[in-house]
Amino acid sequence: MQKRTAAQQSYVGMWVTKDGYIRHELLLSGRYDEARGSKQSAYQGRYMIEGDHIEYVDDTGFTADGDFREGVLYHAGMILFREH
Repeated sequence: MQKRTAAQQSYVGMWVTKDGYIRHELLLSGRYDEARGSKQSAYQGRYMIEGDHIEYVDDTGFTADGDFREGVLYHAGMILFREH
């Protein structure tokens, strides 16, 4: 397992769109699980964070990215907020 910095660890957890339809769970292991609506685990894969930038690679090889800005995750046209 890749060693995570304190800044990277601060992004671990659940991120959700305002309507709750899309939910990204960033796991400490460097894996993520994305739910869409009632479909749990719609997408799964790994992620890497460098600074405030996140790169996703799902288990099928599809890639995407996003950026954390002021406590908000901007990803592929979506805006996700930290769920507490």
